[in-house]
Amino acid sequence: MSNFKLDFSKTEYKDGKVAIVHARFNEPLINMMIDGAQAKLSELNVPSDNIELFDVAGAYELPYAVQQVAKTREFDAVIAIGVVIRGDTPHFDYVSGESSNGLMRVSLDHNIPVIFGILTVNTEAQAEERANPTKMNKGGEAAATAIEMINLTRSLQSRG
Repeated sequence: MSNFKLDFSKTEYKDGKVAIVHARFNEPLINMMIDGAQAKLSELNVPSDNIELFDVAGAYELPYAVQQVAKTREFDAVIAIGVVIRGDTPHFDYVSGESSNGLMRVSLDHNIPVIFGILTVNTEAQAEERANPTKMNKGGEAAATAIEMINLTRSLQSRG
């Protein structure tokens, strides 16, 4: 395991609404990611009224759901949460690759930060390590990244 950890100590919530769009597949792991994201948003003083959750079946459905959320123009960032664990077939490669590509396309096409919170791992143990809010807390990292991207966008927009 890598000791690399992002430093979010200077991340500060100013304003903005965040959507969390999550898969239901691998639900116990997904719930840990959501818990980590919500805890980080709370720690950053994001009002609960400024956070909305949406769910879909799996990671492959995330790009479409995120696109529909982006089209509402109600949110300043979207966090996409999913867990894809490698199996014995190429299914992992298709789901991981297409979900990643689709989310990037939504972000660029709709001019909104879409935060990639999909774990793509080889084992369930790796997923648990990354999803658990008391361990690597990738849900929390995604939430802090969303706030940083909102701040960056606002800062650049204010420059004209």
